[in-house]
Amino acid sequence: MADLATILDDLSSEGDDLDRVVTGLDDAGWRASTPSPGWTVTEQIAHLLWTDEAALASATDPKAFADIVTAAWSNPTGFVDEAAHELARMPVADLLTRWRDGRSRLGAALAVVPQGQKLDWFGPPMSATSMATARLMETWAHGQDVSDALGVTREPSNRMQHVAYLGVRTRNFAYSVHQLTPPAEEFRVELKAPDGSLWAWGPADAQQRVSGSALDFCLLVTQRRHRDDLDLTATGADADQWLGLAQAFAGPPGTGRAPGQFESDRTAS
Repeated sequence: MADLATILDDLSSEGDDLDRVVTGLDDAGWRASTPSPGWTVTEQIAHLLWTDEAALASATDPKAFADIVTAAWSNPTGFVDEAAHELARMPVADLLTRWRDGRSRLGAALAVVPQGQKLDWFGPPMSATSMATARLMETWAHGQDVSDALGVTREPSNRMQHVAYLGVRTRNFAYSVHQLTPPAEEFRVELKAPDGSLWAWGPADAQQRVSGSALDFCLLVTQRRHRDDLDLTATGADADQWLGLAQAFAGPPGTGRAPGQFESDRTAS
């Protein structure tokens, strides 16, 4: 994993890129439906605002975060949607201002978390580095939803390495949320990065292997594209099974996307 300062810089850049996509949108753009059922572009940004503010509370005010958790678990299957819909009611200008402020404050707060300190979250506590990585993954994934809604093609960047890393690290978690026992052996994952370099994790001689496009792997583990539409190869039955259930995000298994849902991606390539 990269150091905290690097991840925070990349998190800031990821947020700025998404900010440029939504800045200047008209009302129709903000109301555009995204691939997440029931969520418009506004809900996507509202969700990022809510999770950034929750992470900020975890880093700066544990009691306030505990109150957030208590409120969330009063509606465990719907609190994410509820928060997004509630915040999406504010005027767009206010939403943007608050989101930008929250991103900035979160980055500053995570930068001064003492090394070794764990931050409470909705799952297991995590370090500031892990929290920043998770926030980058979420920003990237929801940014994909926004881009899909608006017909925007994003230029892949090497910031995706943090998303890919999280996708690899969450292998056992993905098995557990499906009530499956993770394989005992490590997998080898080899991905072609946007700059043409190779990103690799796991033993070089592993029998179970995944290879292909880094972009496609990130789309897979964030469940923004169906596996059938991605350039990824699994070698071994266990690796093949993993590609069918991988998820880098916390919570229950997502509904993902349908095969061929983004047919235009392949038509344009």
